[in-house]
Amino acid sequence: MDKRKHGFRGGKPLLIVEICVLLIAVGVMYLVVTMTGEVNHKDIDEDNIRINEDIVRKKTTSVKQTEKKEEEKRKGYRNIALFGVDARDGELGRGTRSDTIMIASINQDTQEIKLISVFRDTYLNLSNDSYNKCNTAYAQGGPEQAINMLNMNLDLDITDYVTIGFSGLIDAVDALGGVEIDITDSEITHLNNYQLCMSEELGVDYIPVEQSGRQLLNGMQATAYCRIRYTRGDDFRRAQRQREVLAAMMDKAGGASVSTLTDMVNAVLPQVETSLNVNEILSVLGSVAGYNMAASDGFPFEGGRAGANVGSKGSCVIPADLEENVRQLHQVLYPEERYTPSAQVKRISEEIKEQAGEYIQ
Repeated sequence: MDKRKHGFRGGKPLLIVEICVLLIAVGVMYLVVTMTGEVNHKDIDEDNIRINEDIVRKKTTSVKQTEKKEEEKRKGYRNIALFGVDARDGELGRGTRSDTIMIASINQDTQEIKLISVFRDTYLNLSNDSYNKCNTAYAQGGPEQAINMLNMNLDLDITDYVTIGFSGLIDAVDALGGVEIDITDSEITHLNNYQLCMSEELGVDYIPVEQSGRQLLNGMQATAYCRIRYTRGDDFRRAQRQREVLAAMMDKAGGASVSTLTDMVNAVLPQVETSLNVNEILSVLGSVAGYNMAASDGFPFEGGRAGANVGSKGSCVIPADLEENVRQLHQVLYPEERYTPSAQVKRISEEIKEQAGEYIQ
């Protein structure tokens, strides 16, 4: 198939691909730090991190109980925020909207990973008692405010993050030799339209997809596939596509050579920033190959969300009942615990209903 170059102008800016490269980037970070000890580390002031009072009391009680039974002490869970930003200028901090917002919950005793995508247009408290699409928090205050937004709305205790720019995704997929994806007839036109936009944005050629069915996609094609949101299922189906690409990338990387992984590192590393230092990365990710993906879902959950145009805020995903969504979230992350949302979450839940309820059809 011949390459085709298009001189289209006025195309949409390159959007961030949600989910696809996050885990694979985290995995290859282990290779990077063991080989070079280099990582773009940025300290985060934990004094500025807000955790709901009910959660602080719960953690304190849990620690005291554990100290009484030292022989039963376990490593427990570790939650890390994962952000994806459109970093064409290399800037990974404040001022850039996080089109990817994820929670990686790691059970350090069972080596299970649970991934929760927080839909970027979800109407939430931005951690300063203003309400908007949740990806606005990163633009306003960088990773610190985005972490506070997650902790306040979801009753979490996150203190660390990894931010990734996605301009390296195309090269990362290409370094793996492409990924196999099943393309439907309804997706072909949209996939190629996104390739057209990215071709102009990046100044590179692209190869159109011309038929449906399972086939090997290169980096440009896979990235365009992840961006499709105009078929049945809209943005929620897009998240599913991204999971498909993620699974294909992880499968391909599992059998990749060191040189292939090194090529992928070279594509991803310049676009990574994290609060974790080298020792922490090694501690959390040292046995990443043995980790098991135990759950993957999107928040708010299906059946507990609605779409609405909320005045000047535009099209938003509305948690129909934030309190119930948070209860379900904790059941997914910590199935051994019975959970009651905090007073803070209950207050925010009622505020969302008051502000956005009238817009839901």
